[in-house]
Amino acid sequence: QAVDTLSRGLKQRLCLARALVHDPAVLLLDEPASGLDPRARVEMREILKELQKMGKTIVISSHILPELTELCTMVGIIDQGRMRATGPVQDVIRQLTSGRRLRITVLGQKEEAAALLKPLAMIHAVTTVNGALEAEYEGDDSTAAAILQTLTAAGIKVSAFNQLEGGLEDAFLKATSEDDR
Repeated sequence: QAVDTLSRGLKQRLCLARALVHDPAVLLLDEPASGLDPRARVEMREILKELQKMGKTIVISSHILPELTELCTMVGIIDQGRMRATGPVQDVIRQLTSGRRLRITVLGQKEEAAALLKPLAMIHAVTTVNGALEAEYEGDDSTAAAILQTLTAAGIKVSAFNQLEGGLEDAFLKATSEDDR
């Protein structure tokens, strides 16, 4: 079958097979999951995990950051030719996403809720994202409970209150923000 007639997923696998013919110790892959359908992405991820088990070092350049979190053990964030962060994935995420975040949905009282939260000592920032408030704070679960209690005691009707997990995307945004250059 002519290569031109193959699906994008099969072409990606063919390219990977060509790279493996000479049994290299290191593989450099640029966007290996680009343009793949969900099934092909899963298959590519499984192939890469098997290669890792075989002792291959795999260097991936990708903008699909959630996928890298599942696939990689180490990560490096490069911005404008400079290494901004490097290390084990979870360490880089922890290092760059200081504090914890809450997503708070209120019923029609966003401005009042934000004004109530901003002066609190444990709150670092309050922003509006997709119609909900996001509050970055320092503390533990009891601190989050105190934040909720502050809102409800002031008569703010809270319809949703969730912890947000910081991820590689958040770490990337922090590492490449104008403030950190």
